[in-house]
Amino acid sequence: MPDVMRAELWHAMADAAGLIRADGSIGETIYGQMTALAAATESVNLGQGAPGTDAPPQLIEAAAAAMRGGFNQYAPGQGHAEFLSAVAAQRTRDFAHRVTSEQVLFTCGATEALTASILALLPRGGTVLTFEPYYDAYPAAVTAAGGSLVTVPILPREDGGFGPDWQVFDEVVAATHPSIIIVNTPHNPTGFVFGPADFERVGAAAVAADAWILTDEVYEQLVLDGGTHLPPAMAVADPGRVVTVSSAGKSWNATGWKIGWVIAEPEVRETIQAVKQFLTFTSGGPLQIAMARMLAEDSRFVAENRRSLQARAEVLVSACRSVPGARASIPASGYFTVMDFSALTDLDAFAVNERLAERFSIVGIPVPALCREGSAAHRAYRASIRYSFCKSAADVDRAAQLFRALAEVLETDPDSLRG
Repeated sequence: MPDVMRAELWHAMADAAGLIRADGSIGETIYGQMTALAAATESVNLGQGAPGTDAPPQLIEAAAAAMRGGFNQYAPGQGHAEFLSAVAAQRTRDFAHRVTSEQVLFTCGATEALTASILALLPRGGTVLTFEPYYDAYPAAVTAAGGSLVTVPILPREDGGFGPDWQVFDEVVAATHPSIIIVNTPHNPTGFVFGPADFERVGAAAVAADAWILTDEVYEQLVLDGGTHLPPAMAVADPGRVVTVSSAGKSWNATGWKIGWVIAEPEVRETIQAVKQFLTFTSGGPLQIAMARMLAEDSRFVAENRRSLQARAEVLVSACRSVPGARASIPASGYFTVMDFSALTDLDAFAVNERLAERFSIVGIPVPALCREGSAAHRAYRASIRYSFCKSAADVDRAAQLFRALAEVLETDPDSLRG
């Protein structure tokens, strides 16, 4: 059998995403590792951000109707016209972001949209700047494109929220002149929502560096604190350099459908489509039609889903905050609370997570797994774990009980999580 190491790209991509073990073998993603840990310890799994509640029945019925209606063959490469129009209408209705169908490209989820955009727009040897912690697909895609990744930390603030280190941002932009700046807003895992002043800085930096702004807006409908999502394309002085990426999975509890999209000026969209068509070409024909019909309606489901998430967040965060010495964030958006155990232990987040799994049946995602080794963010989140409240109400209630049990143990034995 030929040596697979003759082709080095797969290994470099896996390494960039943190999947290569010390012995050189390929490991699972952090999400797969934590799912396995939860199964082995019979823990409640608050790891991967996969909804514990189902998609709305009307969406399922719309998919069945589309299948019966004959939408079972290849869809057009750009996407079904009905889907493209629905995305354009949804952006205008929900965010006052005026978009035409010619600007929209269907993708197999946001991950393909991000990857195709990076492959299309990053010059060989170019630099991508993103905020950290980050989605692990970013470094893999940048490596595939022959570029390098630099990061700017989003750090905990004294008021319990989070914010980018703008001084570091300015320094990194000046030093690296990035070709692409990735902005994930609302941000995973912190829930930080970028505002107008933030985009003013990003936009000015992009102009100075002649960079694209690539957005990751998959939590756009899930701002929980009464605020609203501001699309970067609506907030920067030069929207033509913005490539918007989003998806329907988080908002509609249909992550397995992999319904994503890119929005960009038509000539830029065509460039990205030229890459995307050799990745999946097209997919999900009847699912596109079903989602189009839901997006075209001013459905109450998204608002109901947001209220349900807020209620589950309150249950989980309240229990997390009962743990003496630990700090749990109040999420402004998204699926997660970030819990910092650094005042309770010398252990890192991975060791704390294993101990909590073994002793208290709770599993989350160690935040350092979403950071570069040795970076400022990696140090800041050394003992922080991301817990998801998008799970079922039963799982969230069980997790809340387990955190309160942890709190009771720490009240009598505050050193039980020490190294």
